[in-house]
Amino acid sequence: MRRTILYTALLLLPACSGNAQNNQVKMNENKQTNVNPLLCDPEKGACEMPGTSGATGELKPVSGPKPVHIVYFTDPICSSCWGIEPQLRKLKLEYGAYFDIEYRMGGLLPSWDIYNSGGISKPSDVAHHWDEVSAYYEMPIDGDVWLEDPLSSSYPPSIAFKAAQLQDEKKALLFMRRIREMVFLEKKNITRWEHLAQAAAESGLDSVKLKQDHEGQAEALFREDLSLARSMGVRGFPTLFFSDSLGNRLIMYGVKPYEAFVQTLQKLLPEAQKKETDTGWEHLFAHYPTLTNKEFAVLSGRTYGEAEQLLKGLYDQKKLQRTQCKNGVLWKRAGQ
Repeated sequence: MRRTILYTALLLLPACSGNAQNNQVKMNENKQTNVNPLLCDPEKGACEMPGTSGATGELKPVSGPKPVHIVYFTDPICSSCWGIEPQLRKLKLEYGAYFDIEYRMGGLLPSWDIYNSGGISKPSDVAHHWDEVSAYYEMPIDGDVWLEDPLSSSYPPSIAFKAAQLQDEKKALLFMRRIREMVFLEKKNITRWEHLAQAAAESGLDSVKLKQDHEGQAEALFREDLSLARSMGVRGFPTLFFSDSLGNRLIMYGVKPYEAFVQTLQKLLPEAQKKETDTGWEHLFAHYPTLTNKEFAVLSGRTYGEAEQLLKGLYDQKKLQRTQCKNGVLWKRAGQ
């Protein structure tokens, strides 16, 4: 007999740098005056869609080779989804043998036409908020993209991801990672085809086929994702549904500490054991070609300061190269 389990973990309250308390007051003021989902609520750790409620729909029981299946509703420009990258990457590294993840797009920003009131009605209103969120999650985000080359919608990159999935699931994840780096660090408008094509090529995808699928069947697949999100009552991102072969289901909503991810998995699968992994920098960069300071800290078990110092030292030794943005750094091995 099916059971549905709803699980609520403690909300993540990461340390903020600089004027953290002032930033939090401004965020709370913004939260009260508008409903645009691009103004993600750091207290909930989520980018919420207006007019939605909690999850109500059903997911199919797990039928794959791994005992736990995760359906992850996300969006390429969701800053809170960027905020859980360190935890999600570590979960894959240490417990990946027990679960697989099905990535679904949520449609965070259909267009600016629907946001014409409250505290946010145009792209430039998002810029400062993204800078604040960057400090809150300790992940590099440069809000100036909303001043210099703002996105009109999150739908084109979402459809591009569905097109990438048609070619190769693993390469599609590399593609998603790359377009997020583009928009969050490089201030690139990822609705523009030249950026999507570049990300496709760098991820090993066929950019010609990607464009064909983007203009063809990928849009229908994207609409299916939106329909599923509505049926599941998804109210924001990130939302992750953990389920097993018996139909048991746990829900993780918003940014949570790493321990909450592990606890959620182990509630469904108590026998799940952490895989001991090499946390040396060479092994981590071999597994994940690009890492932020926060990601390296979480993956290696170091503090943010320790991770930053080690990475800077490797850079000085010319073992790493970096992409610097206004609010942080992205690292990769030299010569890659």
